[in-house]
Amino acid sequence: MNASSARMMVVDGERSGRAIGAAPAVATVDPSGRLVAALPGGAVAAAMSGGAATAMPAVPDGGRAEGTSGSNAAPSVTISPAVARRARNELILRTVAPLLGFALLLLIWEAISNGGQTIPGPLATFKAGVQVFSGPFYSHGPNDQGIGFRIGNSLGRVALGFGLAALVGIPVGFIIGRFKFAHDMVGPIVSLLRPVSPLAWLPIGLLVFKGAHPAAIWTIFISSIWPMMINTAVGVQRVPADYMNVARVLNLSEWKVFTRILFPAVLPYMMTGVRLSIGVAWLVIVAAEMLTGGVGIGFWVWDEWNNLNVVHIIIAIFIVGIVGLLLEQGLMLIAKRFSYE
Repeated sequence: MNASSARMMVVDGERSGRAIGAAPAVATVDPSGRLVAALPGGAVAAAMSGGAATAMPAVPDGGRAEGTSGSNAAPSVTISPAVARRARNELILRTVAPLLGFALLLLIWEAISNGGQTIPGPLATFKAGVQVFSGPFYSHGPNDQGIGFRIGNSLGRVALGFGLAALVGIPVGFIIGRFKFAHDMVGPIVSLLRPVSPLAWLPIGLLVFKGAHPAAIWTIFISSIWPMMINTAVGVQRVPADYMNVARVLNLSEWKVFTRILFPAVLPYMMTGVRLSIGVAWLVIVAAEMLTGGVGIGFWVWDEWNNLNVVHIIIAIFIVGIVGLLLEQGLMLIAKRFSYE
């Protein structure tokens, strides 16, 4: 049987398949000139030019035919030694570079402390830090508490101010991005108030709320609201126009537009704004507590300065940096979860 005869058989099979309601045969020609036809039921017919047609039974799903490795077998990948060596070197560099940076910082710090300055060196700071963290949760009065209570109080104020900013800033960002009239109305106000220094809002809070604790929360709120609001509005404005056109064609309500289209598309932008805002909130609370007092890491810095205890100030600087880094890295992991790039 030649290829022409085999092709006629395939066509006849297709016609008969349509007559009885079966799936039609599909024929292809491979590079070697062999005609291959997928028959109803999963069988395969093949005909070589000038040769006889043969039929091969279908292999059930999940099964394995003789001489084959199976449909779900992973292909073997061979990595060349040069590629493996390059990856290993990159891993070593990524590990060594931060260590060298910290070593350089310690050397500079040690040189400054040995140069006649009153700044304690790394070893003295480490010993004092061990002593500070040996009893982090003691309480000897309202102004003499362990470092654990101080960090916890500061984080509590950050959580309140940041949470209020998220409750207000994210919905306002959606409204600004969704409606042009709202954008034109609120946009100039945001541009005017966003560059104001966070500490400039602290006296207003003291005047209005008559207390240091609510004034600090107010300062965190007004300072951390802008990144969330602006990033959310930008995300809404960058939603593809085709999505909104489909919503108009389907006559979706504004609530369904928000829940089905805007919120999933804007979520990565919103998480970026949240990550930026938490950094601002943590920065502001330290400065606000230095001015308002109370139990917190910021007040501890100011109190140790009044006692001329510089080593505790350096410890507080490291604590502020580590806590801020952990907050930002945690939110970055959450933001990557909602990133679709």
